[in-house]
Amino acid sequence: MALKPEFVCGIFRSEIKNRFLCSVCIEGEDAVCYIPSSCRLSNFIDLTGRAVLLKPIMTPKARTSYSVYAVKYGRNYILLNLAQANKVIEEQLHKRYFSFLGKRKHISHEIKLGNYKTDLFIHDTNTLVEVKSILAFDKEASFPTVYSERAVKQLREISKLLDAGYNACYMLVSLNPKVKRIAINNGIEDFYQLFSECVNKGMTYYAVSVRLVEQEPELYSRIIMTL
Repeated sequence: MALKPEFVCGIFRSEIKNRFLCSVCIEGEDAVCYIPSSCRLSNFIDLTGRAVLLKPIMTPKARTSYSVYAVKYGRNYILLNLAQANKVIEEQLHKRYFSFLGKRKHISHEIKLGNYKTDLFIHDTNTLVEVKSILAFDKEASFPTVYSERAVKQLREISKLLDAGYNACYMLVSLNPKVKRIAINNGIEDFYQLFSECVNKGMTYYAVSVRLVEQEPELYSRIIMTL
């Protein structure tokens, strides 16, 4: 894969105490780089010793010079910027992939509904869309990998909104296009029970994968998702 000139390659060393920072070897020297993720990536995959793609940070007075963008996997790269998943879904929500959501002409992001902030909101059908990214190297993955109080609280609020007449869709996005199946993790009981409760109230769930094409993420394929 040919790289755009603004990208730099490095070798991932380790995440450091600050969850947004890591150590990457760039041309033989270790450098502190930014990880655009609110959770530690080591909860999902082991990046130690893997080649990573770095993107320069252009913001003045930024704490680091580079942001970790993707990890080498086979001949290609897997996106590591979890925030990009929301952007890809928002930009592509009009496609046939998402026809099950009905009319999708008027879409907003980060709409506040009571104590819940949507990732995306489809005004045409009063549908909130919760987008979650998944990082996995295997063809089969589970979600969530670790307990998340935030994810549990979100489901509680989604349950209340379903009772109030809103529609909801829980969207899982695999950043690895080789993932073919995702199962909701029944080992994390609070999450699984609330997820099942929301599904019984009408919440739909859907999973897709993205791939990098010339360092830009795009929708790749639908993924089988099971309870």
